[in-house]
Amino acid sequence: MLPAMTFVLGGAASGKSQIAENIIINSDLTPVYLATARVWDDEVEAKVNLHRARRGPEWQTIDAPIDVAGPLGRATPSQAVLLDCATMWLTNVMLDEQDVAQAQTDLLAALAACAAPVVVVSNEVGQGIVPDNALARRFREAQGRLNITLAAQSECVIHVVAGLPRTLKGTAR
Repeated sequence: MLPAMTFVLGGAASGKSQIAENIIINSDLTPVYLATARVWDDEVEAKVNLHRARRGPEWQTIDAPIDVAGPLGRATPSQAVLLDCATMWLTNVMLDEQDVAQAQTDLLAALAACAAPVVVVSNEVGQGIVPDNALARRFREAQGRLNITLAAQSECVIHVVAGLPRTLKGTAR
């Protein structure tokens, strides 16, 4: 049985999405994918297509670049939801100039109220250099705070490095 919330954190291209997908596939629940990416260019489109092909047709995909509360509120206990990823979601919130604190509060409330177990994927952004511009620094700080809060709210936290998962808190099953 999956925990109510699992948080999978890692660097870009670390294998975190595939680890998260496997957690859900191994659960015997109906897999639902909340896709937060906006397709800005050919590179993002190729990555989205790669993820879709890897997941396969058994996944229900819901595009949710900002409004994840709606789909989370409609999830049922027979489903397992993968929110991929909190980093793209936060990017969208900031680029749309929404209230980041309110959006985060709404996200956390929706995750807590979700009837289905949820696996949230996010990028670890605090291990690199200090960004050279104000927007990037604001993003890094906001993402760091969001990751801390998601980890605290999760029953299970997994850090992925080079495709290798390391459980930091709880268990994934």
